Amino acid sequence: MSSTGTTDHEAPGARGARHERDAADRLLRAATRSGAHLIAEAASLVQGWAVLADPIAGAVYSTPAAAAADGVHAAAAPREHPHCTQRPAAGAVLVLAAAPTVPQGHACHVATTTAALLEVRGQRAAELRGEQMRLHTTLIRLLLAGHTAAVTETLGGNRLTHVTVYRLSGVDLPTAHEVLWRAVRPSLAPYADAVTLMGRRDGELVVTELHHGGDDGRILRLVSRLSERHHLLAGMAGPLPLAEMPTAHSDAAAARHSATPDRRVVPADAVGASRLTPLLPTAPYTRWAGSVLRPLSPAHQHLLLVWLRTGSKPRAAAALGLSAGTVRARIRDLSRLLGADLEDATVRAHLLLALRAPAPAPAPGDDDSDSDSSITRSRSVSSPPGPPGPPGPARLESLPDGLLDTETVRTWAVGLVGGLEPHLRIALACWLRHHARTAPAAAELHVHRTTLAGWLTQCAEHLARNLADATVRAEIHLALKATRTGPDDPAALPRRGGRTYRRL
Repeated sequence: MSSTGTTDHEAPGARGARHERDAADRLLRAATRSGAHLIAEAASLVQGWAVLADPIAGAVYSTPAAAAADGVHAAAAPREHPHCTQRPAAGAVLVLAAAPTVPQGHACHVATTTAALLEVRGQRAAELRGEQMRLHTTLIRLLLAGHTAAVTETLGGNRLTHVTVYRLSGVDLPTAHEVLWRAVRPSLAPYADAVTLMGRRDGELVVTELHHGGDDGRILRLVSRLSERHHLLAGMAGPLPLAEMPTAHSDAAAARHSATPDRRVVPADAVGASRLTPLLPTAPYTRWAGSVLRPLSPAHQHLLLVWLRTGSKPRAAAALGLSAGTVRARIRDLSRLLGADLEDATVRAHLLLALRAPAPAPAPGDDDSDSDSSITRSRSVSSPPGPPGPPGPARLESLPDGLLDTETVRTWAVGLVGGLEPHLRIALACWLRHHARTAPAAAELHVHRTTLAGWLTQCAEHLARNLADATVRAEIHLALKATRTGPDDPAALPRRGGRTYRRL
């Protein structure tokens, strides 16, 4: 009697078990090489495609590459892709799409085995992650200390010439660090002429991307997704030459102070880039700024710019990596050097205006063929001295005629602060003079702090501006001065008995 469906006296169940063992052996060998090889082997075994999808990074591995979008969509909406087999794996989702001829049981076996091997690889990576994170933090500290050659030699990237820095803060920072680490998969070996370093310093997450010239935006996209998911605020600075890493580091911190839940990642170039400066006549503006800033070195200008952007000396100290006492002492010295009271709100607004002045156009015959140096000049916080100004040094207390008293500037100012009710305008002007400190402003206005806080909320809604941004406050201060028809005196605050007011 013959037996049907058997070969070499082997039962069908035995053949299936051996087939599954062979598949597991192939997956195990692939897992010892890399995660990409493991995903590729899984796709081969199911004769279809395989994708490891991360909620932040998107497709971590994909075979073939064209299946990445389908895998991410399937992981996000599994009910819409019932033909796909999915398994959670190492904080991500493994998605397999088997060929129609492959049995469902085999596809499930491949998916389960692959997910288990990804978990093992993830646990092994987690064991090494602490040491790798400490190494990344050390390399960032070396960059900040100016040891750029030593760092680039360690990384082996002789084409690493520029840097982009992100500084993130928030409550869920440790978890966000691990998620971003897994999404970026940082390596000390350059990939596509770029290396990403990340580490936690002083209660914040610092992400540093070293590259050649410009970055491709991949890290920015990941930081944006991470900030939204984990409710972080971030500042971004760069690309800048690698030697200017300290400048990028402090500029990123200054930009972070302008971030809000509606705009969680703020580039440093956007901080202080007001709508006012393009309206000013270029020639007198650059002449005045060059004359005002002539006594200052580039380092002085950078310190003042960070201070004015962040809005306080302790925040500036944290951004610059200095002590608050050192920053206070240096600002006192610069106040004497400039011959101006830097505690005056108008002087601060004028100084920020001078620091944000465009660089004067190069004289005919200047060599500007070097694109890297031109980028550096345009992004640097320091500006070359402008053409010789009028006789006598310019002063920060007042602006030259024809700068802010033009019809164009007045139209801008009316559009910004026009329509404010008298009590709101007086309260806002008083609050700005006190550098956004509510208690002294409320005392001068003879109103309760809660009342003043409510008025300021109304002002922010009317102006559609973020009053927590120091550069926005400076701009509003100038707009109030440009549209003032009488003294915005707290004594003129409309009142009706006690500490209440009446609408006019």
